[in-house]
Amino acid sequence: MNVAEVKALAEKVRAEIGKAIVGQQDTIDLLLVALFARGHVLLEGPPGVAKTYLAQCFARTVGLDFGRIQFTPDLMPADIIGSNVFNFQTSTFSLTEGPLFCELLLADEINRTPPKTQAALLEAMQERRVTIDGKARQLSERFMVVATQNPLEQQGTYPLPEAQLDRFLFKQTLGYPSREEERRIVAEYGMQSGHADPKDRGVSQAATARQLTAAHQAVAAIRLTDEIVGYVLDLIRATRETPELASGASPRAAAQLALAARSRAALDGRDYVIPDDVKVLALPILRHRVILSPAAEIDGRRPDQILQGLVDLAAAPR
Repeated sequence: MNVAEVKALAEKVRAEIGKAIVGQQDTIDLLLVALFARGHVLLEGPPGVAKTYLAQCFARTVGLDFGRIQFTPDLMPADIIGSNVFNFQTSTFSLTEGPLFCELLLADEINRTPPKTQAALLEAMQERRVTIDGKARQLSERFMVVATQNPLEQQGTYPLPEAQLDRFLFKQTLGYPSREEERRIVAEYGMQSGHADPKDRGVSQAATARQLTAAHQAVAAIRLTDEIVGYVLDLIRATRETPELASGASPRAAAQLALAARSRAALDGRDYVIPDDVKVLALPILRHRVILSPAAEIDGRRPDQILQGLVDLAAAPR
């Protein structure tokens, strides 16, 4: 598959999702970038902005086996990954697989469960495998997590550990729709009660497993010049040097920013990365990997404000 075919495939996916989702084009594009880069996405926003519904539509459109976990305060790690259960008829243990054994996992309201349970996803997200009773079990090579969370200011939420956040390629913040988008939502969904099913909106599969594998290979072949590599490093290292951040981004963040920029270039039909690919993806890749300094917190600064300032100051290559 060449980059033109990757671009055409992405346009088909966008068109199918657009049958059910109003707006949110930036979020859909980030999901596509993460899919082709084999990354995970964290969606944060208030209840009722279609985070869960978007994940369901996306899974149906790209043809991935869908699984869902509703995170609650009493959820245990075994409820996620599964456990070995003793069979009294055969006197043997057999594995009861948890909902983690799928291709696209919706981790719904992930910050409503304690860190111990959140950490059950770490190995799966990093290595695409889980260990149960000392035995490693492989997950699908297309395994992807789309997690949703409510803002931390809301009651009953637990902040995600830094190690958990670092496994997400993107953190996308969803706000309320514009007036025109909300008018369309009310007009299209205001006459029905209950949950809308993507298939009832005409959403169908637009990608096959073979196409996704070919798209992954096309992304890996995208050219990344030394100048772009230097630009990525300048941005990442700037997060460690500014006094407004107590902790900057890790080398993993630099590698993932370069990979995501390759994926975005392929979605745009290019076989090379340009500085705009890096600029557009810098905030969703970095906003959850940095920690504000105490002085910045007192001043009411936000990570996005500081990161945008660093992006504006970094000299982009021509």
